[in-house]
Amino acid sequence: MDDIENDAHPYFREEYICRINRAIDYIETHLSEKLSLETIAKAAFFSPFHFHRIFHGLVGETLNRFIKRLRVEKAARMLADNPKQTVSDIALDCGFSTTSTLSRAFKETFSMSPTAWRKASSATQSKICQTFRKTHQPIGSARKNYVIHTSYFDRASHHQTWRIEMPKQNEIQVTVKDMPEMTVAYVRHIGAYKSNEALFQGLFEKLMTWAGPRGLLRFPETICLSVYHDDPNITDEQKLRTSVCISVPPNTEVDGEVGKMTIPGGKYAVGHFEIQSSEYEASWNALWSAWLPESGYQPDDRLSYEIYLNNPNTHPEGKHIVEICVPVRPL
Repeated sequence: MDDIENDAHPYFREEYICRINRAIDYIETHLSEKLSLETIAKAAFFSPFHFHRIFHGLVGETLNRFIKRLRVEKAARMLADNPKQTVSDIALDCGFSTTSTLSRAFKETFSMSPTAWRKASSATQSKICQTFRKTHQPIGSARKNYVIHTSYFDRASHHQTWRIEMPKQNEIQVTVKDMPEMTVAYVRHIGAYKSNEALFQGLFEKLMTWAGPRGLLRFPETICLSVYHDDPNITDEQKLRTSVCISVPPNTEVDGEVGKMTIPGGKYAVGHFEIQSSEYEASWNALWSAWLPESGYQPDDRLSYEIYLNNPNTHPEGKHIVEICVPVRPL
């Protein structure tokens, strides 16, 4: 591991990060399946003999602990978001062989059973939903956060659209529509990211520096986005995974710290916002806490992401024009 951390060999370290990211991408897309050391190591182009030590050295968790954590955190999201799905089905969908295996892992992580977690989540959701009984009513106990209006059918786009009022903002729109599958090149960050605009700028600069000489920056066709792999309400802040991305042709070759993945298409709730850098959290809350419980939709098990539509440095008020995309399916 000394060579990995030696600044004299930046190429070697970048190659190791690239391969570990391939392993993480493979794990994330195969959580419901049996994951063997040999299969994951093969996806990362490493020998199984040394893979455990390399993975632990770069990720900070053992391979088994990492897989178990992703599975139990996915189960926690599904228990809260899918009240009609049985615990046994969720256990299988998340890669647990039995309900009792999920229960043991759940108690180790959250100090409660999956059923207790679901009841607690349902009680919280019920309190929230009580504030949504009528349209044009302020959302939240303080009655100062959001106002949600009745949806309407947009004849131009053929999509159902909702209007939401947010504090200190113009009225925003949320539209449910089919988003295309995207192949993206990414640079990944593991750790805290909240309100850290400099972090995202640095990650995008690294990605753009790689993409520019390869002729991959073809604006306005090229899409800039950030993908969020974990729920910040469940995952420890220091273990949150974020990937800053640009759309690329499917046959694009990547190297170094730059990885490549496919973002599934399908039905998404797309919220359009013009915000300051400090208002991202409030914008996500507008979708999750205000819009979702009234929409007739529930979250689906795909990646959420932000699409960036402008350069805030050229906006007269320094605002970020962004679309927040949350995967959904009928309730």
